[in-house]
Amino acid sequence: MAPYIYARKNLIHIIDIRETVRGLLRAKKYLTQVAAGGSLILFVGTKRQASEAIERESLRCGMPFVSQRWLGGCLTNFRTVRSRLGRLEELEALRSGEELATYSKKMQSALSREYRKMYRNLNGIRTMNRLPECLVVVDPKKEKNAVQEARKLGITTVSLIDTDCDPDQIDLPIPGNDDGIRSIELISRQLADAILAGRAATSGRPEADDVPAARDSSEFASADAAANS
Repeated sequence: MAPYIYARKNLIHIIDIRETVRGLLRAKKYLTQVAAGGSLILFVGTKRQASEAIERESLRCGMPFVSQRWLGGCLTNFRTVRSRLGRLEELEALRSGEELATYSKKMQSALSREYRKMYRNLNGIRTMNRLPECLVVVDPKKEKNAVQEARKLGITTVSLIDTDCDPDQIDLPIPGNDDGIRSIELISRQLADAILAGRAATSGRPEADDVPAARDSSEFASADAAANS
């Protein structure tokens, strides 16, 4: 990460904000092209600071997400993981009907636990009917299994990456603080805006109808968490 570090102060590395903006612009351009082509982009951020922002922004731009737990084989064994969604839908139908009342209290409790677990792990990818073209990751060190699966399948990775990570493992790194909530929200919002812009261009609608006004560089300066680690 040395090329992305501006200075070191009190044993804390300060990331060069110019590198953050440069990486973000590259990532936004690529995601806009992917979205314009109609491909899927999977958002991955399971750490506590990232889960809420990842879920919110992926829903806003209509893309699948993993915000709680990465299931091993989610990409490399996609067909099997996808088949588990059938069980989730079966449980949802059971809960919404009257059949559940015919089961014993113990069985009802077991089914409820199974449903909550499956919903937490699978709800974000229920719209992912094919492998994604790209992975957007927060902290590739934390999500190393997801990154490894993506690399094995040749899926492009875009990641907010801190100084404790290896940028060589990521195709489009965005150097910045991957532990700060403000930093994660800022970057994920910008990437979601880029996806919305690509989808708007495909449908022929004006970008202004779907994408919030672009934020100027002062926002990057004010979000001190995005530049420091």
